[in-house]
Formats: sequence, C-alpha cells, structure tokens
Amino acid sequence: MHEPEIPNNTGNIGRTCVTTRCALHLIDPLGFEIDDKACRRAGLDYWPRLEVHRHADAGAYDAWRTERTPGARVWAFTTKAERSVFDADFRAGDHMLFGKESAGLPDELIERHRARAVRFPMAPGERSLNVATAVTVAVYEGIRQLIARGDTGPDPFA
Repeated sequence: MHEPEIPNNTGNIGRTCVTTRCALHLIDPLGFEIDDKACRRAGLDYWPRLEVHRHADAGAYDAWRTERTPGARVWAFTTKAERSVFDADFRAGDHMLFGKESAGLPDELIERHRARAVRFPMAPGERSLNVATAVTVAVYEGIRQLIARGDTGPDPFA
C-alpha cells in the first residue's frame, strides 16, 4: 500500500493478508497510527499474526524488495492501465502495489511499473472499487491462477 489514508481499509487488507498468508507492505506516510495501542483499540486481534513491513518511501520499498525478494515482479493497480487484471500472469512471490484512497498511485510509480500496470474492468463513469475490496479481488485472482497452473495444491493453505 502506497501512502494509505484510511485505517479501516488497511485493517481489512491486513486481514486478507493474514488469511491468505501474504505480507503487507506499507509505504509512508500513513494517514493513521499502527502502533500496538492503536491496533488494540481498533480491535485488530489478528494484527500480531500479520507479516507487515513499513517503508519510509517508495525508494526504500524498492530497495527492500530488490534485496529481500530478488526477481519479484511488481503489479501496479491503477485505473490508468490499459490491461485488465484478468490478463495478468501472477506468480508466487509477486508484489501487488495499490495507491492511497484519495488519489491512487502517483504517475511516477505507474510509469516505473508500466509493463505490469493493470486495472479492474468497471462500468464507464463509475467510481473505483474500495481499495480493500480491490486488494482482496486481486489476491484471490492470483491464488486462482496459482491453483489453475498447478503451482500449488487445490487448497494452498491446507
């Protein structure tokens, strides 16, 4: 998540990550606190089971990703993309990059990941999906692809 603004959305995304065994990367600045006290107050009982990484900016995230997950591809989710999410070829270890609720991803990040920029098909003139909903759809599409290719068993969490 690049500069998320709404704590409830990030909480829901965190829950999706826990249930699908995905890591959550948060790129500062955040529009809220995620310290232990704030998470307890918000009732995020699953947060201790979440693999969460916080990065000072997009450059720090890129450096972490390059060092810790070499070869990992980044998929940029944006309404400005030409390609549908359903035309993406997700692989285990890929990263999915979503922007803040009010503005999406900045143009710089979209351009940096243009080769893997994807969008959700939507009715013309309608607002974008809620980011927590979009993340969930994308993650499960990735899991569906892994299962269909036989890269994991029919129940990847069994």
